[in-house]
Amino acid sequence: MSATDAEERVREALEELAARSSVVEALIATHGPYTPRRAASPDVFGALSRAIVYQQLAGKAASVIHGRFVALLGGDVTPRATLELDPEHIRAAGLSRAKRDAVLDLARHCVSGALELDVLEALDDEALTRSLCRVRGIGPWTAHMFQIFTLGRLDVWPTGDLAVRRGFGRAFGRDVPTAKDLKPLGDPFRPYRSIVAWYCWRVQDTPTPDGEPGSSKG
Repeated sequence: MSATDAEERVREALEELAARSSVVEALIATHGPYTPRRAASPDVFGALSRAIVYQQLAGKAASVIHGRFVALLGGDVTPRATLELDPEHIRAAGLSRAKRDAVLDLARHCVSGALELDVLEALDDEALTRSLCRVRGIGPWTAHMFQIFTLGRLDVWPTGDLAVRRGFGRAFGRDVPTAKDLKPLGDPFRPYRSIVAWYCWRVQDTPTPDGEPGSSKG
């Protein structure tokens, strides 16, 4: 899909969602257009390693640690370069033992070809999530963030994200739904649930690994 086609699809999605829901219409008016787009040249290892570093950390602390990790690689954030590092140097950059092991496992998966971009993009959302979750330290949240912010997929519904659940409850004037309860509440917004999730994050104003609203789950 070309950049022009992607822009047109997002514009049509916003118009359709506004027509379906007065709540979403008000969110669009308050927070402006939906901004996430597919990366021009998606970097599977770069995006996922960054997401791993950001898990369960405040944005500023995560940014500092990620910066140290990038500096350790001399800016060459690739799986092969990462595997050549002394694991203890990765720990010294500020990554926990679990995150270091997760980044190294991710690098091994990438080098093996299991996470080639063409392979991943051929998978539907559920299959892609399952594939990514085979990597140590990557759970559904990280997989969902990759789909939304790196691949630009528009129908991802991260029900396990507390900020989405809180934002949904606040926006729609209801109690905060559980992950199980939120799942069917997204059905009226198919095939554009990523957009609704993003506005729920905006309501909560929670930073994501990519500088967009979100939460810090694994």
